[in-house]
Amino acid sequence: MPETLRRDGTASAPPLSSEDLLEMGREVLRIESQAVLHLVERLGSGFVDAVRLILACRGRVVVSGIGKSGHVARKIAATMASTGTPAFFVHPAEASHGDLGMITPDDVVIALSNSGESAELVAIVPLVKRHGTRLISITGVPTSTLATLADIHLDAAVEKEACPLGLAPTSSTTAALALGDALAVALLQARGFSAQDFARSHPGGKLGRRLLVRVSDVMHSGKELPTVGENASLTDALLEMSHKGLGMTAIIDDQHHILGIFTDGDLRRVLAAGVDLRSARIADLMKRAPRTIDGDKLAAEAVQQMEAMRINGLLVADTDNRLVGVFNMHDLLRAGVL
Repeated sequence: MPETLRRDGTASAPPLSSEDLLEMGREVLRIESQAVLHLVERLGSGFVDAVRLILACRGRVVVSGIGKSGHVARKIAATMASTGTPAFFVHPAEASHGDLGMITPDDVVIALSNSGESAELVAIVPLVKRHGTRLISITGVPTSTLATLADIHLDAAVEKEACPLGLAPTSSTTAALALGDALAVALLQARGFSAQDFARSHPGGKLGRRLLVRVSDVMHSGKELPTVGENASLTDALLEMSHKGLGMTAIIDDQHHILGIFTDGDLRRVLAAGVDLRSARIADLMKRAPRTIDGDKLAAEAVQQMEAMRINGLLVADTDNRLVGVFNMHDLLRAGVL
């Protein structure tokens, strides 16, 4: 197969087959997965000490690293912050130019460096220690400067990088990231951090909406409520349903107590039964004592209830069974709950 030329005119390797490329990808995944599995075998008392140190921290967790380790450090800080452990990232080079002022004696610093000799990190360690700030290091060399200066060292060594040249950080960054995730999750569980807590720090995400949006946030109320009295005709009910466009109407008494409900599905059944639409009374066709829900309930609970009953809408009632709202699946979809 003829050689191809790079832009600089030098010869490049011949093109690889699809199977070659696939096998290379599989090999990378094998190497990196083994690197993480080897961490399991080496995880020991240092990990427990690190978790306890962070739990006792009165300040914040400051995570630092440079290069690829810096990217991993940013992710670890973000994961901790979103799971109940206040944390932020500080760039070690910027720390030497004023950002050290962001670190207090009440904080805990986590420093990441595969070699344990990153000059920018090693340079600020004595200053961090002089503050009285506790230091956890994550390195691939337990005898390195960063490892020996730390109060607690976590070993993230890997046998080899997945990069065939042995140069690009691959297995080492994966191992460090997994170790950071292990710390974050252990802290999450130790703090009793719940799904509701997670939602409060993720209000823009789907989980946040499912756990924070309440029925009262999505329901129609006031003049938007489709209602008719018990003496209304079926024609009156159909006009109200058409006008309000929610596929249902509530039947109420003079004090707004809920007597029944009539839906699009009920209309189909009425038509199939050959009922005279002009003479029928809604009180004879409505479903009496329909299921209702409290406006303070989570919208996600409403979804479960509606799915269990195979219905598309619900009436919202107060403690005296008075109608206060109504909503359907379309409202839940618009709110991002589904």
